[in-house]
Amino acid sequence: MPRLAATLALILGLAAPSAAFAADDAMLQFFRGKSRAVASFSAINGVNRDFTVKLTGKWNGTALSLREDFVYSDGERARKTWRFVKTGEGRYSGTREDVLGAADVRIHGRIAKFNYLVDLDEGPGKNIVRFYDTIRFSSDGRSALNTAIVTKYGLPVAKVKVDFER
Repeated sequence: MPRLAATLALILGLAAPSAAFAADDAMLQFFRGKSRAVASFSAINGVNRDFTVKLTGKWNGTALSLREDFVYSDGERARKTWRFVKTGEGRYSGTREDVLGAADVRIHGRIAKFNYLVDLDEGPGKNIVRFYDTIRFSSDGRSALNTAIVTKYGLPVAKVKVDFER
């Protein structure tokens, strides 16, 4: 059981790089502790938003909690918190305030793929879209690139690019 916890810790980014973890646990190694990102969202309806994110990852032995503090170029601020739990070898389930159901996360080496539904409208309205994220972690563990395609009714409607660094 300790090996399982160690593997999850590395994959989800909470554990510092260590020989106790498998080599393919890039996500956990990366997101444990503090990191930051610069990002952009671009939609086919003309909406473009740049933003920065400060991230804090904590591993409790069972789950990774990843707090994201967003600051948008127009001054708006938001806080979201992911909670990831291991469901199988290289597989995780993630929840967040605006995610409907759970995100399916699959890890293979230095690549993490996320698939999840989000309601973009806060409040009673609904604007449900699906995100397909691919995060590529650098071999030195200092940076990562997330590219995401956002779809609605199966059609691409937006893209997101996030450059992370430790």
